[in-house]
Amino acid sequence: MSRYVFVTGGVLSSLGKGITASSLGALLKASGINVTIMKCDPYLNVDPGTMSPYQHGEVFVTEDGAETDLDLGHYERFIDVNLTKYNSVTTGQIYSVVIAKERRGDYLGATVQVIPHVTNAIKEAIQRASRISDAAVTIVEVGGTVGDIEGQPYLEAIRQMRNDVGRDNVCYIHVTYIPFSKVIGEMKTKPTQHSVREMRAIGLAPDIIVCRTQKALTPEAKDKISLFCDIDKDRVLEARDVDCLYEIPLSMGEQGLATRVLQRLGMTAPPPDLERWKEVVGHFRERKPKKARIGLVGKYIKVADAYLSVLEALTHASLPHEIGHELVWIPAEQLEKDGPGKLLADLDGIIVPGGFGDRGIEGKIAAVRHCRETGLPFLGLCLGMQCAVIEFARHVAGLADAHSTEFAPGTPHPVISLLPDQTGVVKGGTMRLGAYPCRITEGTRAAQLYQTQLIYERHRHRYEVNNEFRARLARHGLVFSGTSPDQQLVEMIELPGHPFFMACQFHPEFKSRPMHPHPLFVGFFAAAAARAAAP
Repeated sequence: MSRYVFVTGGVLSSLGKGITASSLGALLKASGINVTIMKCDPYLNVDPGTMSPYQHGEVFVTEDGAETDLDLGHYERFIDVNLTKYNSVTTGQIYSVVIAKERRGDYLGATVQVIPHVTNAIKEAIQRASRISDAAVTIVEVGGTVGDIEGQPYLEAIRQMRNDVGRDNVCYIHVTYIPFSKVIGEMKTKPTQHSVREMRAIGLAPDIIVCRTQKALTPEAKDKISLFCDIDKDRVLEARDVDCLYEIPLSMGEQGLATRVLQRLGMTAPPPDLERWKEVVGHFRERKPKKARIGLVGKYIKVADAYLSVLEALTHASLPHEIGHELVWIPAEQLEKDGPGKLLADLDGIIVPGGFGDRGIEGKIAAVRHCRETGLPFLGLCLGMQCAVIEFARHVAGLADAHSTEFAPGTPHPVISLLPDQTGVVKGGTMRLGAYPCRITEGTRAAQLYQTQLIYERHRHRYEVNNEFRARLARHGLVFSGTSPDQQLVEMIELPGHPFFMACQFHPEFKSRPMHPHPLFVGFFAAAAARAAAP
């Protein structure tokens, strides 16, 4: 039977519950324990797929095509495991299950209530994730903060699980915030005390408290938390702000997070082997006098979390290099107005990431053209590849009005469009989601980077390169370096002779890990670093 660790949050949102859960997962895995991590999101949306990036940030996609919270990206990067749709659940999904059961008569005419029917559905989802992964320890992050109305069924469910699976098989970790008052020069523990009081009022008492803080937690603050929250001082840990997320497993390891959890669960394991984590952090801390300036041409740049996996993948690729990287945010709409001149000057590479809708499209196309004509390293992701195809068709293949039917339904040259079997389908019904196979063309840069002929990459899109134009584009020099095994779908393009000009229909950023950087980001950053290092 799996043991369970429940991670809750108090005081305010975005405290780092996901990073705490991920760090614990990394420590347990480094001790040889099979671990999985699950996110419970209390919102009523079925998934974040239709939510605005400005509200929710990035939508992370799993191998099996689930659209999930960005915390699943952290989980995968920290424990280096491909998660599934069972590692994410929302209130929308829970209520859908409960209502479907009620309509089928599964409850035999009973009055359907939050307790026990909704809480039972939550517990079933948690135990299913554990069972499918065959995990010895299942870490469950409960979204939101203690006291939120929408989160109460989840807190009640994890309280009930203490009785269902036995007290010695559950551990509760509570993440709180410790503000520092500059006026009086003192850390304030009262918010943490109130947060824990909220938990205790519903029958939950934390076994470990993780304190998010800007400064080192003082002995006085620890004493107060220990006294007022009824917890041993050695179970009050600090999560100080850091420049590199991958330092946190090391910090938590030094403070004995995994040791405390294993003690609570009655488990034993060898000390975690953190040498590879130390190597990653060592690369990050290296003094790198030169930096490659990487421009990210996006639509949602006011919210960095909208491109979280892209930023992390770029960091992964840059870590082993003697040259660091500096990210330059470039609003696609501003590029439309001002042109590439000043905005793209002094850059060493450009990434055009994914997105939906026509806002900023011409700015992205202008960025692609600038890269193609000037030899600036370019990497296009999803919509970024479609923009690259449109730009090439317009300015190289002689199709001046080329466009995507997503943005210009009446274009005479629909180089990007729905495929014939997609027409007439309600939007969303033909979305390609999750991992699909891609066959790499021999002799291409893609083949050099991947070092294999068949890959599986994750998708999140509807529109494709129109096969009617492939021959014409190829005659003018565009290389289709990756296609579906039946060659009906274009998955990757590149330009030979260019320092680095590659784009893909999929999202490689979702599969990049700190210890296993993605090949496309590795190749792109190597080209950008070479440009930055040139005299």
